[in-house]
Amino acid sequence: MKAATFNQYEEVHLARRGPLLAIILSSYLMIVLDVSIVITGLPKIRDGLGFSATTLSWVQNAYTLTFGGLLLLGARAGDILGRRAMLITGLAVFTGASMAIGLAATPTWLVCARAVQGVGAAILAPSTLALLSTNFAEGPERTRALGYYGATAGISARVGLVAGGILADLLSWRVGFFLNLPIGITLIWAARKYIQETPRRSGQFDIVGAATSTFGMTALVYGLVNAAASGWSNSQTVATLGASLILLALFVFNESRVQQPILPLRLFSNLARNGAYLSRMLFLGGMIGFWFYTTQFLPGILGMRPMQAGLAFLPATLMNFAVAMMVPRLAQRFGNSRLLVGGLAISVIGMTWLAQVTADTSYLTGIALPMLLIGAGQGASLSPLTVAGVAGVAAEDAGAASGLVNVAHQLGGSLGLATLIVVFASAGGAGISDSRVDLAHRIATVMSAGAVLLALALIISLFSIARRNTVRTMQADA
Repeated sequence: MKAATFNQYEEVHLARRGPLLAIILSSYLMIVLDVSIVITGLPKIRDGLGFSATTLSWVQNAYTLTFGGLLLLGARAGDILGRRAMLITGLAVFTGASMAIGLAATPTWLVCARAVQGVGAAILAPSTLALLSTNFAEGPERTRALGYYGATAGISARVGLVAGGILADLLSWRVGFFLNLPIGITLIWAARKYIQETPRRSGQFDIVGAATSTFGMTALVYGLVNAAASGWSNSQTVATLGASLILLALFVFNESRVQQPILPLRLFSNLARNGAYLSRMLFLGGMIGFWFYTTQFLPGILGMRPMQAGLAFLPATLMNFAVAMMVPRLAQRFGNSRLLVGGLAISVIGMTWLAQVTADTSYLTGIALPMLLIGAGQGASLSPLTVAGVAGVAAEDAGAASGLVNVAHQLGGSLGLATLIVVFASAGGAGISDSRVDLAHRIATVMSAGAVLLALALIISLFSIARRNTVRTMQADA
């Protein structure tokens, strides 16, 4: 009787796995799409609501900081309250905030709504990856599912850049946010119908850990952005950077002593996972410069309209899509670590090429061709980084590990953008009077800094992930 019951459960489980994967990927696609769709709409947002060049970055940072800062608490909430419940809650908050963003009438309104949207994403994202990790067995099945998950991140980011430009030019930048309303409602309905609730675990919320990590990272990013505008010796810069260090130190201390931390420090006991987290942060830190500043180069230097700028990202988008769809087969043939190293190496070459732009650069040779390499590199890199970030994690830590992967993703983008804003602000060429020449010089410098970040990600992956896997293979063969 027990065997029959078990077989019936397996049949139901297998029947639900297809819709479950579709819901997970669609939910994650909506999150990542929203991050990138706003980028090509930034010029319209700036002009329509009156943002300054410095405060414009907070349209992105307000979202990524609450997203990254509360991810670990969101992951813990999924363990305690149930991951389906948190998925639905996250979808509801994210969708409602998207509506508020679309209706924004002032910069403050928009930034606050983006912060709330980040809260929704922080609840939603760890539930998607945790549900995927617990419903697909470790091995080829999970690797394939994680491959699609990573591919979704890369593809939706590129599609968002194209769609954002088209919508901003032909309709309004607000339309991209309004579209989340029917999508979110549909996903909530599908989640209630097709996803079973996960077992709930007793426990407590680590509020101190959530507060210190969120406020610590916010202070760090704010300090870096303020340094770009007011200098490193500015009292506000010094105070916020000092406060960030104190808060982050308190966070680590709290996590080492609290009974049920939002970030179990045992997750850092594995060298390959540590390398995956750090490489992911550096990778996103380098890539955010490509997204954020290429959208300024295309209209500012090449004179493109938002729709043209969005379509100009098609080389990266199509190449990313093509490579991402091949990732499961490539991983099976070459292994995740080799695929990761190859993808990062291609990204470094593409970004270094893009860093050669000048005011006279043509789109085809100076932008489109390096975009092909950057798109291929991202398509090949994100899935192996995701696999390495959750490899070997116990079931009880699946939520925390999933949250940590997303934390690395979001904070890498926030810290990377804040750092590159400092690079952009300090990169003005001495004696350059032509504003177009100066803008091109600053953007080229930012791309060079992005290439350095990608190169660091490559080096860390070589020594922490690829080398470790090679040693394990040799030991197994022996």
